[in-house]
Amino acid sequence: MIEETLLEAEVKMDRAIQVARDELAGIRSGRVGPGLLQKITVDYYGTATPLLQLASISAPEARLLVVNPYDRNAMAGIEKSLRNSDLGVNPSNDGQVIRLAFPPLTEERRKQLVKMVRARAEEARVGIRNVRRHEKDALERLERDGEISQDELRRAEQQLQQITDKHVADVDSMLQHKEQELLEV
Repeated sequence: MIEETLLEAEVKMDRAIQVARDELAGIRSGRVGPGLLQKITVDYYGTATPLLQLASISAPEARLLVVNPYDRNAMAGIEKSLRNSDLGVNPSNDGQVIRLAFPPLTEERRKQLVKMVRARAEEARVGIRNVRRHEKDALERLERDGEISQDELRRAEQQLQQITDKHVADVDSMLQHKEQELLEV
């Protein structure tokens, strides 16, 4: 029972870290990458479809993304979605591919992005702590029901705290890496 609870906690915390990693990948640093367009959806024949399913995306230069649609009929929808997104760039369409030229980041924008990254990291930490609280309650319920002893509960809570500390350290490491990436000129 204890192992199942601890394993479940670890799986949920891993999921929280993966969500944070995906969100941080979507925040632009000095070099742009295809992950920046991960959350963009396109109205494709009346259905909201992720851009990554409709086109290949490459980054031939540090501040340029090239979107190559698989279906030329989707070009206008892709261009409209990119224009309406919060990327702050104007797509240029040459009939074959769509180019997104990103301006260099200003110092002020970098500081805003660092604040955003810190907020996302704190959300991940809160998610991890919520998992810990939920699983701790489950362990205490097992002890109340007489399925485990107080000593087993104490040991399990220590293990749960170790798992939590490891995951929080992972989030802190991701945050530090992303901050360095953002502040690098």
